[in-house]
Amino acid sequence: MANIAALTSLIEPEAKALGLELVRVKMFGGTSDPTLQVMAERPDTRQLTIDACADLSRRISDKFDALEAEGRDPIEHAYRLEVSSPGIDRPLTRLQDYQDWVGHEARINLAEKLDGRKQYKGDLAGVEGTTVGIVDAQGVQHSVPFDLIEDAKLTITDRLIAATAPLSIEGAEEIEEIEAEEQD
Repeated sequence: MANIAALTSLIEPEAKALGLELVRVKMFGGTSDPTLQVMAERPDTRQLTIDACADLSRRISDKFDALEAEGRDPIEHAYRLEVSSPGIDRPLTRLQDYQDWVGHEARINLAEKLDGRKQYKGDLAGVEGTTVGIVDAQGVQHSVPFDLIEDAKLTITDRLIAATAPLSIEGAEEIEEIEAEEQD
């Protein structure tokens, strides 16, 4: 499998050149359907436009093609590149994510049990050092070391939907019209 740290070090400058921050770089799909997933966002809006997504995809493809031409292919087998925004139920991959989304519901899965549990669900309560706070449905606050977190993501709630409303829906009607014309 590809070295994610090495891929991230190649992709991050391309994202930064566009004013974007990486949220996650991940390979999945195994040998049958390998996919390099890159999630990014604008730090000021926490969103990613379709144009920015396309621009980042082109930059990554160009960079990887150039490396392949030099005989330094970062992924030696065929794969699919998927560039996207983190979405509304975004993964939480950085300590700052847990602080930024305080008060929102999340699900945290651990690599190993902590206090007899591998999963915590509740409202994020912030970060102290390298420990994430989460308050469960019974109102109990749990302290979870960041380095034990295997994966985590926000849970879709009305509060999250309101907090992540799109910056603009301009052009949405045009898409509907085009799709309707194509079906005729």
